[in-house]
Amino acid sequence: MMLPDKIKIAGVNYAVERAEELNNDPGDMGECIYQKALIRIKSNMAMDKQHQTFIHEMLHACIEEAGFGEQDEDFVNRVSIILHQVLKDNDFAWLKSK
Repeated sequence: MMLPDKIKIAGVNYAVERAEELNNDPGDMGECIYQKALIRIKSNMAMDKQHQTFIHEMLHACIEEAGFGEQDEDFVNRVSIILHQVLKDNDFAWLKSK
């Protein structure tokens, strides 16, 4: 499944883009630019890695929009890996049921 084109986080519409390179750094897999409400994901990775990276950057945006200034990258890495697995392996259709 492809990544979404946008995601709403705390009422802010973040655009989601895929790019071949980020910041001219081949090691970067994703980035979240809060001022532009933009999440960028490296496009030449396996789809599972793109999804996992998207969840990582989405979590950064959630933390930023919640008003936390400093972010612990190790914390974001660990939680995003688990969150990716939980979202992937479980059916969340119940959230949309009335």
